[in-house]
Amino acid sequence: ARPDMAAKLFLSILFIACYCSVTLAQVPTDCCLQLSTREIPKSVVANYRVQVGGQGCPFNAIVFVARGGRTMCAPSDEKWAHDLKHHVDHLRKLCKNTNYKHKRCTGVKPE
Repeated sequence: ARPDMAAKLFLSILFIACYCSVTLAQVPTDCCLQLSTREIPKSVVANYRVQVGGQGCPFNAIVFVARGGRTMCAPSDEKWAHDLKHHVDHLRKLCKNTNYKHKRCTGVKPE
């Protein structure tokens, strides 16, 4: 009866461990809960990431990161937000080509 009990205990622990890892994987690290209604100036933005609604976050957004680390959320369907996203892509390329030494590369991080 002892080996049977040990097997049940092992399976119970395994089930709990798997359940916890699946649950933790679904927790978003950082979601926008509010969107900016005003355009964000190009000069302050150093990076961005895309937030997908329905994957733990309430809505789609483009999360811009300022040179100082502050995050600002923009509606993903706004033209100005896509223009700013393309600006950051261009900035990343410039910074990569200059080994992040260009004066405009402050706060821009390698991918």
